Amino acid sequence: MSDEVLDSVKKCVSVINGAKTDTEKFAALFMVTKTVKAEKCNPRSKLALFEAIEFKFIKRLLLSDEVPAGCPPFVYKSVAMSILTALCNVEEVATHQEILQNVDLFLGIVLGEDDEDEDEVDEDNLMLVNEAYKCLNFIATFEQGLKALFDVDTVGKMCKVYSQKSFQTDEALSLLVTIVEKFGPPSWEGNVQNFNTLMNILAVDFETDHSERKFKLCSILSPLLSSCPEDIVLNTQDISLFIWPSKLYTGLKDILTSKLVKAQRDPAIKLASQLLTIFGAEWALQDVEKPKVFFLMLIHLASIEIRMHLEDKKFEQVLAAENLLSSCFTILDVSIAYISTDTLDLEEKEKQHTYTALKGAFTAVLNILKTLSVSKKPLEIKEKCFVCLMLMTLSAWLTLETSAMKPAVNNILPFALQIANESFFAYRARYVSENVKSENKPITNDPLSSVDVLRAFLPALCHITVDDKGRALLLKIKQEEVLQECLAFHWSIAHYKKPLIPKSERGKPRGPEPEIPAERLKKMADSRGAIISICNTFMNICVLEVDYVKNSPLFFTLMKFVFDNLPELKNNHENLVVYGNMAVLGLLLLKLKTAYIKKNDFSICRYIQSTIRFLWDAYTVDENSSNSRFALGQLVVTMTYKESWMELQELWFLGMQNLSGILTLVPWISEFAIESGWAEGIIDMLVKIKPGSLPTNVKYAYEDLLCRLIDANSDLVATLKKKDAITACRGHKFMELGKKLFGE
Repeated sequence: MSDEVLDSVKKCVSVINGAKTDTEKFAALFMVTKTVKAEKCNPRSKLALFEAIEFKFIKRLLLSDEVPAGCPPFVYKSVAMSILTALCNVEEVATHQEILQNVDLFLGIVLGEDDEDEDEVDEDNLMLVNEAYKCLNFIATFEQGLKALFDVDTVGKMCKVYSQKSFQTDEALSLLVTIVEKFGPPSWEGNVQNFNTLMNILAVDFETDHSERKFKLCSILSPLLSSCPEDIVLNTQDISLFIWPSKLYTGLKDILTSKLVKAQRDPAIKLASQLLTIFGAEWALQDVEKPKVFFLMLIHLASIEIRMHLEDKKFEQVLAAENLLSSCFTILDVSIAYISTDTLDLEEKEKQHTYTALKGAFTAVLNILKTLSVSKKPLEIKEKCFVCLMLMTLSAWLTLETSAMKPAVNNILPFALQIANESFFAYRARYVSENVKSENKPITNDPLSSVDVLRAFLPALCHITVDDKGRALLLKIKQEEVLQECLAFHWSIAHYKKPLIPKSERGKPRGPEPEIPAERLKKMADSRGAIISICNTFMNICVLEVDYVKNSPLFFTLMKFVFDNLPELKNNHENLVVYGNMAVLGLLLLKLKTAYIKKNDFSICRYIQSTIRFLWDAYTVDENSSNSRFALGQLVVTMTYKESWMELQELWFLGMQNLSGILTLVPWISEFAIESGWAEGIIDMLVKIKPGSLPTNVKYAYEDLLCRLIDANSDLVATLKKKDAITACRGHKFMELGKKLFGE
């Protein structure tokens, strides 16, 4: 059989086993070398030879400095390394426990730890170093070998080799890249300085070398950047802190503004994508004189590549260019996100050209998605992952261009949301398995769980629900059911609760509260954004599909969710916009579900109190706006609300309007507002405000609310009169309120 030990190898093993001294055994090694070269040894044969020789003998040869008189000083080491190189190219030997436990031996040779005279090293040790690299590369071919190399900080040691420009630095760099591609950012734990040193050297080469090596460096720099240490990723606000990003910018600009063939252009696009991922769009705006040129060129270049690889292509052909397309989609993702912030001052012509380029790219994406949506062939997991990638970028575009290509978007919407929902459920399962400690629940490793496409789609869904056809499609596929689950999931992240203190520890002196990790804070902020988008989508449905919401049990469950959870949320700076959205969504639902409301439901009481707090705290009187201590002040937005007022203003008016409407439908709810003292507080505030200065829309909101409160509970009239309501009515011309307080 082909996997049996060869007869010639058996003879060789017999000779080795028969050797009585190290000298005889050493002599037998030459026979091993000859046998391996002459025969096509199978893995079992090589393993048999390796075990017969015994690694401890090879190790003695590698470490020995004593050689017989007349022999070259490196004879033992040379023979030992030749044997290892000949045998190590099969998995059985490369992953042998004794090899894995002694990888430091090979690294020592590469590092030249035993070399005293560098002039001699160049001449005598070059072959040994070459053989050692071969063995290390064989070991790195297998997962067990990579782990062994990772554990002994091969990354740091290869950085040292490269920075010192020792022998065969390209081999050191190749081995280093192989390891970091496997282990990612953890490869640089404790090695951040090494990373920066290595990147500085490579970046200088990349900037100044105009030979073919410049393009090879693109393929080396990309995997290095994909494993960029988290310490750098989290501190990228100021690019000037690092030397290498600007040098990579110059080098890439040289490449991408030149005439290129595909083999040269593709690695450059991938490298640009990595740099944008780490440093954001600001990295592409470094040119002092013309900062926008390179940034806009990247958008056009990525858009063209997407069209070239998607238009009139079968999906199998598209997948063949997956890596390049992934980079192009990333470039568009980052660029669109930056453009949406309105910090880039684009001229009208630049806007038009950019829009045209993006529209062309996304038309190609929509056409591919349309083809897939009508295909009867189910998608494989790899294909779904690529569809997720396209949908992530499409969602960014739809968020920026809210009315872009509506018919084409509606055509693929059910299919897109089916994939998005799958990715959400996979992502949620993975998140729960990673964050909820349970011995019975293994960590989910579904490839779809790497991204949450539904999260990316949430801002676009807000706009889609305003469109009649888009909203009808969402309701037809029961998307609101998934959105409710999505809301509960993101609420569990955003509304972070510190772990309970064990009973045994309560009452004991404790140190300062530990800070919430930066990664968790980032996820909390993202989930707050998700909650805001979901609330907006549900509010649109409540306003535009009144009968549907009235008759839907799901929206009653949603209302109970708001009632139960809003009072638990701290109305602080971070939560304020979420708080406002939840409060107003609850009012919209309450207005449509009044038939199901019970007076003895305590959750309603707590919810209304929380909502009143949100509406009450929005405005105050600026008494400092007057020079005289006796003069009246101006109505102003409170400092807490001011920073987010663009997002809160419409919510406040919508909340006031709907609360007023609810008071007519459910009069007993007025009790909560009256007991809170809010009505009296409004009069107190109005009395202090300069007559005629109240904005019309605010004036109407306050007057309407007070009138509805009086309609619901006439006892409020006497209370407001005591607060000098007549002055407020005269000063701000509250005609309707005046009639209710003082008659015709």
